[in-house]
Amino acid sequence: MTTAYSQDLAFSRDLFDTYDTYRETALTHRRFKQTDILPLIDKLKTDGRFEVTKVGESVEKRPVQLIKVGNGPRKVLLWSQMHGDEPSATMAIFDIFNLLRADGSFDDFKKQLLAETTLYFVPMLNPDGAERYQRRNALDIDLNRDAQRLQSPESVILKGLQQSLKPLVGFNLHDQNTRYSAGPTPKQATISFLATAFDQARSINSVRERSMQLIVGMNRVLQQFIPGGVGRFSDEFEPRAFGDNIQKWGTTLVLIESGGYPNDPEKQFIRKLNYVAILSSLKAIATDSYQAESRSEYNTIPENERYLFDVLVRNAQMMRGGKPVTVDIGINRYEVNVGNAATFGYRSTIEDFGDLSTFFGIEEVDATGLTVSPGLIHADTLRSLADLTKYRLDSLLQQGVTTFRLAAPSRATTHAAPVHLLQPTTSAVRPVQTGRIPTFLLRRGNQLRYVFINGFWLDVSSGSNKLGTGVVE
Repeated sequence: MTTAYSQDLAFSRDLFDTYDTYRETALTHRRFKQTDILPLIDKLKTDGRFEVTKVGESVEKRPVQLIKVGNGPRKVLLWSQMHGDEPSATMAIFDIFNLLRADGSFDDFKKQLLAETTLYFVPMLNPDGAERYQRRNALDIDLNRDAQRLQSPESVILKGLQQSLKPLVGFNLHDQNTRYSAGPTPKQATISFLATAFDQARSINSVRERSMQLIVGMNRVLQQFIPGGVGRFSDEFEPRAFGDNIQKWGTTLVLIESGGYPNDPEKQFIRKLNYVAILSSLKAIATDSYQAESRSEYNTIPENERYLFDVLVRNAQMMRGGKPVTVDIGINRYEVNVGNAATFGYRSTIEDFGDLSTFFGIEEVDATGLTVSPGLIHADTLRSLADLTKYRLDSLLQQGVTTFRLAAPSRATTHAAPVHLLQPTTSAVRPVQTGRIPTFLLRRGNQLRYVFINGFWLDVSSGSNKLGTGVVE
């Protein structure tokens, strides 16, 4: 490894180790809204190093703000949350602002960065989507498929910034499905990159090559912290996407996608990785050190693959037609917005069923020697969800009771307690098959071993569990 590479790794390690000093403490979870970040932007207005400009409004008239810092010749445009439910990099941007504002730390780096680059940030391009915690904007348009027609004001803003600023580099900051794996492995693709194509032939010119070189450098940095956990998106050309078009319009486009990491549902560790990767790449731009990277290394990053389930139950026995069969059960958990989308529950489904030996689970349960059976339905009928407080659910779970009936219809689809509720019109718990809610038991003979409710589970013998929200069916 060259001295320059060693220095880059040491710099990124310093960023990683000191991160908590600069972490923006006002942002602690994914489901923040624009009202949560506007006070943070207002603080920047009082700092003479930053320039805050309103560059337009969303469909619902929320302001879209551009934050400028630095006075160097290399312009860099970074935008986050063009999909409203993809907030990881937005949090990291405010962490970066805190580092840039802090005195007495990383001073040589910051002096060089702000002398050699001018940075333009658009945190939360799609505030209406963030308000609902949804991908699309208030017109129900996917902004990342609106680069040609420009039917949304947010799309017009982004193209206008690229055309007027003509940045050398653009960072398109997203979140991706947490079930992507880095190649055909059990490793989640915690961070994925893409040097977007600008034509159907996937040609490589100097603009796209620069993207590949920057990604090679960031991959090397991240391997220190998530070895084997970096993926690469397919570069199939998408003529409607901003990333592909911005590359075509002459700005080097780096796509960063935040995926999943074990026990990090609010993506706070992934936020930290964004902070480290982006700052390391900005340093490479400021110093031109990326020019020493070989673009051929870009293709050694494994492609994103779909080899993961949230839960994979292996080698369970089921009775079918009076005969035992061995099956694997692939379960995925899907978030359901609650109220104003500030909170959420889960509604899980059996995604696949049968021989899943080529797949992996983020959580895995070895059901060898165990037989699937239906969960037990309590004899009582609940007048309302509040009646659940009358019962010791932990004791009922130990007995295999998974389900209650409701006396009256409920508008809820999820709830906090680990129990499966049946609407009056639902006659019984559905069988274990694809498309159904995964509520069932695993037994060894007459002995209960695992209880599954809405795709979450309890190991009765050890007490270990991954219990989550309940469901109303």
